[in-house]
Amino acid sequence: MVRDSVSKPIIGQMRMQFWRDAVKSIQENRPPHHPIAMALHKALKEFNIPAYHLKRIIDARDRDLFAPTYMSVDKVTDYAEATSSTMLYTLLSILKLSKSDTLSHAASHIGVASSFVTLLRSLPFHASKRRMIIPADLSSKNGVQEEDVFRCGGSAEGIKDAVYDFATVANNHLLTAREMFKDEGVAEAAMPVFLHAVPTSSYLVNLEKANFDAFDPKLQQRDWKLPPRIWWAARSKKF
Repeated sequence: MVRDSVSKPIIGQMRMQFWRDAVKSIQENRPPHHPIAMALHKALKEFNIPAYHLKRIIDARDRDLFAPTYMSVDKVTDYAEATSSTMLYTLLSILKLSKSDTLSHAASHIGVASSFVTLLRSLPFHASKRRMIIPADLSSKNGVQEEDVFRCGGSAEGIKDAVYDFATVANNHLLTAREMFKDEGVAEAAMPVFLHAVPTSSYLVNLEKANFDAFDPKLQQRDWKLPPRIWWAARSKKF
């Protein structure tokens, strides 16, 4: 997260404003002399990527600087759609596939699932920084006390149930995306975008094996099975 790379939120806001200004300048064909900005200018012109996607990501990251806790699953979903899903929309634009409603809809669900899994994977890190990233509505539903999570990790009362609920929502998004391609699979041209779902699915499988203990050290290890799973997904055109 951006707030982990800055000492104060205001510094993060300054960075976000720099990129807002950079995107505006890129649209006006006068990109700033910054290597990433110049590369973005080239990409936007070559692939006709909507600048709206970049603005949406920047705005979402900016709001996240001042929202260390998500109040509901809906709020996390909104953030995920504005960041991870929007990045996948951008990749579809690069591949000239953005006009497909089916691909865009599926990418939306994959992006949300991916964001949820990123949060679940990072739960131990955020707890060590005294931040709770499980949505407050799920924590409340399962009787989770933040201080218990900060002190006891995976043994805190109710945390495994809250993780289970959060992971279930992520998995439902994956299932919805898969349902759209159940007959013929994903078009070969679009498969590079949807391979993004493979590590997301892999983590959820491993989390279930760990009895939904997101603090299990094994979940932080590299999964040697992931590369062959990605290869098979690309070959079978299913994720």
